[in-house]
Amino acid sequence: MCHSESVEEVLSNVSLAPAQSLWTTEASGSVKLRMDEDCLQEPITVHQMFKASVEKYNSLWALATRKKDKWEKITFSEYYHRCRTAARSFLKLGLERFHSVAILGFNSAEWFFSAVGTIFAGGVMTGIYATNSPEACHHVASDSKANIIVVENQKQLDKILQVRDRLPHLKAIVQYSGPLQKTVSNLYSWEEFMELGQDIPEKDLDEIIRSQKANQCCVLIYTSGTTGKPKGVMLSHDNITWTAHHASRAGDVQPANSRQESLVSYLPLSHIAAQIYDLWTGIQWGELVYFAQPDALKGTLISTLKDVHPSSHMGVPRVWEKMMEKIKEGIAHSGYLKKKMVTWAMTLSLEAHQKGINKGEERPFLFSLADSLVLEKLRAELGLSECLKFFSGAAPIGKETVEFFLALNIILYEAYGMSESTGPHFMSGPKAYRLASCGKVVPGCKFKLANEDGDGNGEVCFWGRNVFMGYLNLEDKTRETLDKDGWLRSGDLGRADKDGFLYITGRMKELIITAGGENIPPLPIEDAVKKEIPIISNAMLIGDNRKFLSMLLTLKCSFNAETMEPTDNLSLEALECCQQLGSQAKKVSDITGEKDKEVYQFIQNGIDNVNSRAVSNAQRIQKWTVLPKDFSVSGGELGPTMKLRRPVVLELYRQEIEKFYM
Repeated sequence: MCHSESVEEVLSNVSLAPAQSLWTTEASGSVKLRMDEDCLQEPITVHQMFKASVEKYNSLWALATRKKDKWEKITFSEYYHRCRTAARSFLKLGLERFHSVAILGFNSAEWFFSAVGTIFAGGVMTGIYATNSPEACHHVASDSKANIIVVENQKQLDKILQVRDRLPHLKAIVQYSGPLQKTVSNLYSWEEFMELGQDIPEKDLDEIIRSQKANQCCVLIYTSGTTGKPKGVMLSHDNITWTAHHASRAGDVQPANSRQESLVSYLPLSHIAAQIYDLWTGIQWGELVYFAQPDALKGTLISTLKDVHPSSHMGVPRVWEKMMEKIKEGIAHSGYLKKKMVTWAMTLSLEAHQKGINKGEERPFLFSLADSLVLEKLRAELGLSECLKFFSGAAPIGKETVEFFLALNIILYEAYGMSESTGPHFMSGPKAYRLASCGKVVPGCKFKLANEDGDGNGEVCFWGRNVFMGYLNLEDKTRETLDKDGWLRSGDLGRADKDGFLYITGRMKELIITAGGENIPPLPIEDAVKKEIPIISNAMLIGDNRKFLSMLLTLKCSFNAETMEPTDNLSLEALECCQQLGSQAKKVSDITGEKDKEVYQFIQNGIDNVNSRAVSNAQRIQKWTVLPKDFSVSGGELGPTMKLRRPVVLELYRQEIEKFYM
């Protein structure tokens, strides 16, 4: 495209739905697009994006599923046709325009077919977190007027059956994994479902596809509800297709005709990060997506990674932390000589990265030696030996984790954005990387810092084709989040350096304002405590409207592989720490309640060290306690993407907190 074109000229060739405003709160509404000279790309629908990809990547492998010890693959051409088949079946089941199909279950090819098929059929696709309670499932299905719910298995089906009679729009349920164990009216197995639409003519589907406009809604992402009821974030065709194309280029994703990227899909697809990265970017650039096992986060992820050797991998901070713990345990169990070698190699790598060797300079000889002798093997233990790009998103990642991976010669590219910006608004990548920064704004997008303070910290606000349409049925919330000019307010505090790299300094809602009026972002203090005291798993700072700061701590423990609930047994790293302190503790309960003087003294020393670096007296931790068990998703303290749910923790541990201030 030549750059002399204007927005008017580009739009003169495109048919959009009439729109008066940048936002709407109706599923059937349409919006004006934030097009300007920096992002003149022609707006296209999801179907147009897929069709263009099928023409380019037709016979390349697209999706791979593990069946009885081998990978079954399908091509882009088959993928496209299965989505059309699903679309015709949805029409047969009575999917109405702009009503939703809600998908509840772990990542799979059927999840993708259902998602894309829904959009082809003129519906709105929405995911439901597999960890949701029946009530939380009801909220999403009811709010989005779901006509059909696609569930993974019996366990998920049971949740829907509990709330089914309160879902007046629901017409059918489809189960995509495992045999149907119950005879329920309007319940279909996946095989039955895919046969249903055979008498719906292809031309009827084509007519519906042709009627779709790029500025209409096709996806709903429900916020994880860390602050109240989940809100339905409406995303347009243009939000999805523009972001899949442009944000991924900022992360240096290659199109399949130059080098096919491969990745493992395992993070919840109801969350924007995995959806844009696995599903939509996969279609846009012709990537090969391998589906992990449903118990990926319980321990099988690494064996899948070892099996497929992906070219890029995205994790949320907790996933990277778990990998770090696994490698640390491996090192702890190795002999004296190997330990020495690993420490030598990791120190060299970290120093080289801190000096900034990633500018394409010649690598020092010793560093190359350390990498090929030692670090390559450690990366192979994680299944990342052929991985070229490593991304972290969805929550801020701690400095300790980033440095640990740099020591393995793995650069974690941090992305930053929100559901309301269709995922990434800032991206790090090979051409835009700075330690502790989440990168630069995606080309074609803009940002500003509102109400900056003296240190240059302000609220990060977004502008671009990736900014959402509005919250479904929530006008007040939509008006709160978009300012009068249509900028998206993130609620995050950040600062930018002279080269445009962004650094997030905290969340406005999480900002602790002490009784003395001091504003304190909790994250840096919590990270410092975790780094200083390696036995600590989670740290949460308390102090809003209080005279001083206090802190809740949890110890690193092992988790039950089935339920993912924290056990009373200390993790290997915690046990090692105890041994070095001369403590006999084996369990969390051996330590809590000040039973273990050595460990308590060690924690106090760590807190003292953190306090000695505090900016002001008000930022010192005066009191702390160790809770009887670690935080978890099942316990409610962590959200589905492992984000700390501060309001929940404040409620759960109210008594412990009150004791600090008695």
